[in-house]
Amino acid sequence: MEGDFPPDSSDDLSQRGSVASSATLSRAQDVLIYLFGDSAVHLTVEGLGSVSVQELGRSVREALHVPDSAQDAFAFWLCSPLLDLQLKSRHQPYKLCRQWQDLLYRFTQASEEDISQDEPYLQFRRNVFYPKYKEQQVDDEGVLRLLYEEARSNILTGRYPCDPEHWTSLGALSLALEEGTGLDDTQFTTTVREKKLSSFVPAHVAMGSGGLFSTLRGKSSRQAGLEQNLLEAYRKIRTSAGNAPEPTQLLHQYLNTCHTLPYYGCAFFMGEIDKPGQGILQRGKHKAVNVGICLEGVYVMDVKEKHVLLGLRFNELSWDHSYPEEEGDSHILWLEFDGEEDGTPVNKLLKIYSKQAELMSGFIEFCVELKSASEGGAAADMDGEASSQLPAEQDGSSKNGRGGRRGMLRRQSSVLCSRVHSLNTISYVDNGKEIKRLKPKRAASFFTRQQSTAAYSAVQVTESLEQG
Repeated sequence: MEGDFPPDSSDDLSQRGSVASSATLSRAQDVLIYLFGDSAVHLTVEGLGSVSVQELGRSVREALHVPDSAQDAFAFWLCSPLLDLQLKSRHQPYKLCRQWQDLLYRFTQASEEDISQDEPYLQFRRNVFYPKYKEQQVDDEGVLRLLYEEARSNILTGRYPCDPEHWTSLGALSLALEEGTGLDDTQFTTTVREKKLSSFVPAHVAMGSGGLFSTLRGKSSRQAGLEQNLLEAYRKIRTSAGNAPEPTQLLHQYLNTCHTLPYYGCAFFMGEIDKPGQGILQRGKHKAVNVGICLEGVYVMDVKEKHVLLGLRFNELSWDHSYPEEEGDSHILWLEFDGEEDGTPVNKLLKIYSKQAELMSGFIEFCVELKSASEGGAAADMDGEASSQLPAEQDGSSKNGRGGRRGMLRRQSSVLCSRVHSLNTISYVDNGKEIKRLKPKRAASFFTRQQSTAAYSAVQVTESLEQG
């Protein structure tokens, strides 16, 4: 997502009605629940003002023929160009819509004018807390197609950064799902050009870097190369298919490829980080980032360049959230991880400036506890109830690995690999009793830690919404 939570490129908000637009709530009202792929479920609801997500869920799952075995795969989200929030089963969408402006003031940097004009819509999409291993067991074509449409949108908009071999194979699979595997080379080329290349590969790839010196000839040559790569990938599907493959096979192939991306299924937050210093003129400048959080870890991504800056599993990080101390200061999410400085093992701190830092901190804490409970054999409730009181203590088996220090994360050519060297971090060495700072100083309060057996910084957050 670019900027402050813009909509997906497929969204046409001018045609979308708000759940909160009904003036009379006592009688039956028409409600549209949007899906990815430009479709929606039309419901007639009585008592709209007090209807809950749980009640709406039964009606939507029935309309979409979602089997009971996959009922936890999806959740309701309130979405707008400025903010996405996953709702809980007890939430009442109409009442949350009435509070939408308050939520925008609290969790976004949007201007008063943008906030006054923003209008949310209700969307039925993947539940952040639905584990990949359960998704891989789904065989229902309708459920798979819902998951596919969402994954495809995230690939094409660059929300899921991926390498050429990923988006080439995914684009070919999309074409096979839409047009079948029987197109010859000429039909393939005609179809791709009619539907546009951006329907099959990420928009930033299809458009290229552009710029003042970009020529039409250069653009044409690049697009021809992309078409050829897509064609080769499509040929592999066509020749390996033999008999025409079932749609479920192609859907599974698409989703299984997406599952190799560590941030598949993440909830996304917007923030900024410090740019590395490049002289006096560069000081104080920030870089826009997406922060993806899922059951596996935290991923910081460059919004402009569409690649991962930092990827950490929960056993590789500690975190904290600080509130503004003075007017003009920012909420900050602090991520601490192992690194290296001139050959010396150090602890590194990354500052993420965001009004959603509180949401992110609470979200990380819940994911850590949920994962710990699941690994311990506890029956984890997967409906997104982040307010569940799970045990805060962590036993020795869930330590964050500080005893055996990891090697420094190194930059590689893949967009999936961390680029720690490009981050403006604070580094320090913990000698057990005192901390020796190697980079800019900060208030000692953050570094003064009480001795605790807990593996993570426990942050108490009362906010009960999940961010997307």
